[in-house]
Amino acid sequence: MFGLFNKRDPIKETEKDDKPPSINKLTGILEEDIKLFSNIFSNNDTLIIRKFQNKYLDSAKCCVIYIEGMVKNEILNENIIKPILSNNLGEEISNKNLLEELQYKVIVSNNVKKSSDIDEIVNSVIYGDTIFLLDGYDKVLIINSKGWETRAVAEPTSEKVIRGPREGFTESININLSLLRRKIKNPDLKFKFKEIGVMTHTKTCICYIEGLVSDKILKELNKRLDDIKIDGILDAGYIQELIKDSPYSPFETVGTTERPDVLAAKLLEGRIGLFIDGTPFVLTVPFLMIEYFQVNEDYYNNFIYASINRILRITGGLLSISVPAIYISLITYNQEMIPTPLILSISAARQGVPFPTVVEALLMLLVFEILREAGTRMPVQIGQAVNIVGALVLGQAAVEAKLVSAPIVIVTALTGISSLLIVNLIGASIITRTIFLLLASIMGMYGYIFGVVGLVIYLMSMRSFGVPYMLNIISFDEEDIKDTIIRAPWWEMNFRTKLIVDKNYVRQPKKSRGK
Repeated sequence: MFGLFNKRDPIKETEKDDKPPSINKLTGILEEDIKLFSNIFSNNDTLIIRKFQNKYLDSAKCCVIYIEGMVKNEILNENIIKPILSNNLGEEISNKNLLEELQYKVIVSNNVKKSSDIDEIVNSVIYGDTIFLLDGYDKVLIINSKGWETRAVAEPTSEKVIRGPREGFTESININLSLLRRKIKNPDLKFKFKEIGVMTHTKTCICYIEGLVSDKILKELNKRLDDIKIDGILDAGYIQELIKDSPYSPFETVGTTERPDVLAAKLLEGRIGLFIDGTPFVLTVPFLMIEYFQVNEDYYNNFIYASINRILRITGGLLSISVPAIYISLITYNQEMIPTPLILSISAARQGVPFPTVVEALLMLLVFEILREAGTRMPVQIGQAVNIVGALVLGQAAVEAKLVSAPIVIVTALTGISSLLIVNLIGASIITRTIFLLLASIMGMYGYIFGVVGLVIYLMSMRSFGVPYMLNIISFDEEDIKDTIIRAPWWEMNFRTKLIVDKNYVRQPKKSRGK
């Protein structure tokens, strides 16, 4: 009985098959072809159709079609329309193959190609090119005339540095590729373009250095990108979520950066970059856990100072997930581990507080995250005011009103400041911190230790495009640990990571240093 609802209606199927196929190809008749593109871009007032004809040659009936605001008018007027209208084409070129003669002898542009593929032509118009139609020819010329407004190259706000390059990627993929090419002037730097998104046809570009990249990782990335079947891609975050390993994990297995120097350094390590048109963020694969704590400035400063800063970031990451849980376990279950004067001071501070310690900690951490999010979303001036009011006024008022104790304010402040050392790890640290806090509230210090062991086992089981997520962190090989918790001097870092590159492991030959 239920099969009746799945059967096709034979009458409707026949009627459907009898309908003539829609004409979706060029005819060579100018008016018909104009009508074709008018129908494709129907109800689109930004489409401009400009017909013109050379006064010396009757057969040169032409038309250009473009989208207003996407092209550079100077190119259109001076390099396309003016040369055809002002020149005596009958004397200068042959009328035998007029379209080809115009392409090579009249139109001034650095990129002109012929095409009869409607999909390619339509996509070119949408992307800012101009199409040139000539009466009597069933092909058009696609002329590069892109001229939309773009944001100027500036320092990215998410990756500020004291020492190092100040330029960052923009929303234009062409500008971004040129910024990278300036960093790596090598013919082995390869770019492969793909379009993703059924509706948006977002332009993406895979970049890598041939001879360094792992063929297995490159093949896996192409496979995952080809498997994406989504209507639109508006930001790198779409693709990052669709291609990542461990999709439900709070830890990222696909990296992002806004800086050309960071991307260039990762490509020189054998990694792969993925540009997405319309966003300044570039994806990098594979992405390892240690990369959360590495910044480009580590490699521009003295290696001793850089190592100290990296240790501070790692310490801050551990404190951001551990301080609340350790405080709860010590106050609630393991008071014998606290010196007597300190426990008496904490007990005196908690006199009159109506909430248990764990509830007190959860509430304060929640308030801190609300203030952080509010400060992020508001304008800069207002955001600073919100942070000051929240940190000083609300905290002081809550302590005086005996809603929370003074020690928990200190714990919350230390946790929040530590988490801001690694901005990219905030999401994962919030989830991990909450789990540790709940475990500590149930089992004390044992709960915290079980949480740490579980986290280490979980991270050890993760992979990023086949590469172990904790690669090199727990290695005992001298070469593997030279760029992990500390950064060795440049003359000691002679080899690339072997599981990321298939070949060409040597970065530089070993040299002896004089005393």
